[in-house]
Amino acid sequence: MMNEVLDLVRRHEQWRVRGCINLIPSENVMSPEVRSLLSSDLGHRYTSREEFYMGTRLTDEIEEYGEKLAKDVFRSDTADLRPLSGHIADMIILANFTKPKDTILCVSPDDGGYPGIWGQALPGYLRLRTIGFPFSKEMMNVKTGEAADLIMKEKPKLVIFGASLILFPHPVEELAKVAREVDAHVGYDGSHVLGLIAGGEFQNPLQEGASALFGSTHKSFFGPQGGIILADKEHGEVVRRGVYPAFVDNAHWNRIAALSLALAEMKEYGKRYATQVVRNAQALAKALAEYGFPATCPNLGYTKSHQVFLDYGGYKQGRIIARKLEGANIIADCGVRLGVCETTRKGMKENEMERIAEFMKRVIVDREAPDQVKEDAAKLAGEYQEIEYCFS
Repeated sequence: MMNEVLDLVRRHEQWRVRGCINLIPSENVMSPEVRSLLSSDLGHRYTSREEFYMGTRLTDEIEEYGEKLAKDVFRSDTADLRPLSGHIADMIILANFTKPKDTILCVSPDDGGYPGIWGQALPGYLRLRTIGFPFSKEMMNVKTGEAADLIMKEKPKLVIFGASLILFPHPVEELAKVAREVDAHVGYDGSHVLGLIAGGEFQNPLQEGASALFGSTHKSFFGPQGGIILADKEHGEVVRRGVYPAFVDNAHWNRIAALSLALAEMKEYGKRYATQVVRNAQALAKALAEYGFPATCPNLGYTKSHQVFLDYGGYKQGRIIARKLEGANIIADCGVRLGVCETTRKGMKENEMERIAEFMKRVIVDREAPDQVKEDAAKLAGEYQEIEYCFS
């Protein structure tokens, strides 16, 4: 049985790591040093705020240092590394800053918003009412004027910016002012763009009027899978009191150590990394558009994030596209959101984005057999196996 498990993992790594070009926007790769901390002794250990466990002195120091790094990187008053995922971070924010029957305003999943904070997902369990931002599909962004009117009319308790499909900065500064007029809390789910925010390349919600920035740490941010909450002092103190024991008990200290080192890497290399991510996304979008792919927002430069969106009108056609690309060892999702985080972390730049676009053209436009393209895609992937923007 042991050999079967080890063999499956070995085959996965041989294919996905060494043989594929990964364009999943919600995935990234850690540096070898960050990855090694996940298998450290910390993975066996507990600690607690009440000092119930002995032997935790260094564990506590690691967490404190990680929080300090996070506050430096994101220019926040407080930082909490304990959420086990971006979804848990969302839950903590919703539960601590709303009560049953309150209204929250966020991007609808129909417009690229995160389904986890919509309808009968987390809001359903917390008995919250959800309404969607007025949204422009042409601009792929919130309609600022209409959203301001909606905030004044509906008086939501919590306004959440950010989305799963996000190409451009959201109008946080303009609408945060309106939200404060109706005593609404303002949050930003930065799960997808957290690495770009850290690198100063997208927007900085906390400086634009949001009270809390939260989300997952493994998308454009290149840490381990998990969550984080950054906030001003007032909201951060509420979060700190509210996390344990309601939402997180054992916070997985190996993950926190790995996240702390990733934060150190981001502090040192984040600007270069984030700048290259956006350049790569724009280069990929431009090349794909020239081949006839339906890349959105050409009039706006296609994207200012790590994502490119190919609008095939829904998941049914998107799944067909994604399946064909998978046959050529190019990995995408069925929404045909393309992300360049992992390829950038492995050292690819604009020229490689143009090669990837050419591979996609051969499969989708020219209808070449995916098996004939697979070898070229695997060869390119094999040339970029070293992790960059890290200390090694």
